[in-house]
Amino acid sequence: MKKTLYSAQQKQLAALLVEARKAQKLNQRELANRLERVHSIVATIELGQRRVDVIEFLEICRVLKIDPCKIIAKLQGK
Repeated sequence: MKKTLYSAQQKQLAALLVEARKAQKLNQRELANRLERVHSIVATIELGQRRVDVIEFLEICRVLKIDPCKIIAKLQGK
């Protein structure tokens, strides 16, 4: 298995999460506050410098009111 941090799919995931955040009219700090995390966590995820684990991904999707299955489908090219 190749490393995924700088993969095309990781970049796409970051872009999809940024798009969803902006659709909710939230800035990074507001999203971080809702996640009860520090701002730098959101920033590093969106910059592609930090991977998101499954639990974090689900929590981000819940806060952003997006269906995680739709994000995964987009990552799979469906």
